[in-house]
Order: sequence, then C-alpha cells, then structure tokens
Amino acid sequence: MKKWLIIFIFILLSVYLTPLATDAHVKWFTKLEPIKVPLEEILSTEFIVISLLIAILLAVLTQWIPKLMDIPGVSKVDLKLDSYRKYSRNILKYGTAIAFILQVVNRTMFAPEFTISDTWQTVVMWVIIVMLLIPHHIATKVAALIMLGLFISIWNEAGWFHMLDYGFYIAIIGVFLVGRTQLETAGFPFLYLGTGLSLCWVAVEKWVYPMMTTDIIHEHHVPTFGFDPELFVVLAAFIEFVVGYLLVVGILNRLLAVVVTILFILTTTIFGYTEVVGHAMIHIVLIIFIIEGISFYHPPIKMHRTRLDQMIFVFLNFLFVLSTFLLIYYRFG
Repeated sequence: MKKWLIIFIFILLSVYLTPLATDAHVKWFTKLEPIKVPLEEILSTEFIVISLLIAILLAVLTQWIPKLMDIPGVSKVDLKLDSYRKYSRNILKYGTAIAFILQVVNRTMFAPEFTISDTWQTVVMWVIIVMLLIPHHIATKVAALIMLGLFISIWNEAGWFHMLDYGFYIAIIGVFLVGRTQLETAGFPFLYLGTGLSLCWVAVEKWVYPMMTTDIIHEHHVPTFGFDPELFVVLAAFIEFVVGYLLVVGILNRLLAVVVTILFILTTTIFGYTEVVGHAMIHIVLIIFIIEGISFYHPPIKMHRTRLDQMIFVFLNFLFVLSTFLLIYYRFG
C-alpha cells in the first residue's frame, strides 16, 4: 500500500510541481532500433493501478481547479494575461519564423530527425520564413500552404503514423489559414486539440518501446528520483499523456503551460542544442496557451452541468482515450 501511495504522490507532484528530466521525443536521442514489448507486459498491474489513480485524480481536479481563482493575486495575473491576447497571433506567426530559422540553420525540417538533404528543401524553408516575417495575412497564408506541402512531402517518406508525433504543425497551419476569415475563432481551439493529441501520441511511444527511453536514461544519466528506470519510464509516459489530455479537455491550461514550459527548459541542461531546436515550436505554442487560457475554448467537460456528471465524464473519458491511443499505437505505430 505504501508503494502505491508513493507512486500516486509522485504523479501528483510531477504534473504540477516538479520538472520531469526526460524528453518527449526519444527518437532524437537514442540509436536503438524500436522493438515492441508484448501488450500484456505493458498492461501490467502497475499500469492499470496508475491509470485508475490518475483517472480519479483528474475527476477530482474538475472541482478543485476553479478554486485556484480564490488565491490572492491569481485573478490579477489572469486579467493581466488577458490583456496580451491581442498579440497571440503575431507571437505564433513570428515565433514560428524563429523556430524555422533555428531548424534550417541546424539543417533540419520540423524536427531534428528530419534532416535537409536537398537544396530545394533549404530554399523552401527560407521562403516560409520570409513569408512569415511579412506583416500581411495573405503572406501568412502563403507560408502556411508551403508549410503544408513540405510537411506532406516528409509525411509521405516517414509514414503517416510516425508524423502524428508532430501533428501540432497541422494545427499551426490551420490557425494561419483561417486568420482574417469567418473561421478565425476556431483557430486556437484547433491548436489546443492538435497539440494535446500530439503529446498523447508521443507519450504512448514510451510504453510500446520502453527500451529506447531506458537507454536514454542510462546514457544521459537522467535522474529517476529513486525509481527503477523501467517504472520511471511508465510514470514519465503517464505524465506526458496527462499533459496532452488536460489540454484537450480544457483543464488547468495556463498553469499547465507554465509547468510544461519549465519542464522543457530544464531538459535542455541534459540534451543541449538539439532539445532547443526540437522544442522551440512547442515553447511558442505553450506561450500562446499561457496568454489565451481557455476563454475562447468550450472544453468538452462543459457539456455536463452537474459536478458529478463532470467527474464521471473525466474519469471514464480518460480511460477510454488512454485505451484507444495505446491500442492504435500498438497496432500501427
């Protein structure tokens, strides 16, 4: 019983208070070939118990989170962040340009694993950057269409399920394309959804291919806070999955974005410049989340009016989403 209590506390602290010194995209930092472990090994007693504990925790959070606004000073910070919303689209636009500059200088596209091999790819990257730097919405849309074409070309080579790790780029492209149109208000909700689903997807990789992550832990001396590396990998994947899930259902977005931003900043001390290049775009997206909150987003949880209905929805929905992602990734990933 004491063991499960320690695990439960670890999950709680890791999600809200402490950084997790491991990286989401393990493929960037290991040369091991991905080997699936048996499904019954993934669905261990620890995995099932942790899943149920997290589902209960998230159900309780639906009622506890609104009380955070009663903390002195929180409302003022919230109002201050609201005043920066008018800059959100420019932050995303010029932040994307900066992220692409880092990538092209590093001779990569979208992620460190996709290296630039032809001159035309370099030219396309710089065209995207220039078009994003032009302060006009038509230029932004042109940049978005070129980004989409380049993304699809890489998608065809790498495989559809592999590129789901970077599905948030599709969401970013969508935000750019609907700017100054009747669908503009749908842009940022789509960004929340796309980013959340991407984080969930990369988290499942740790369960299906755990040896890749344990190799990183040993090679880079990643602290495991006293846990066995194998159990730590399971917990790390759960934390990443919960982060993505919370973005999708609309719980704790501003505070969550701050925590995840700190997490990614701290991982640079372990993984260095590759980490900076690989997660620069994610940092920009998280800044948007910090500024925007969920004022424009009608989270799925709001479909249920009573507290009990909301708690039941989150509990069951988390288990359903977790099972669906795991089974699809195991079958096709």
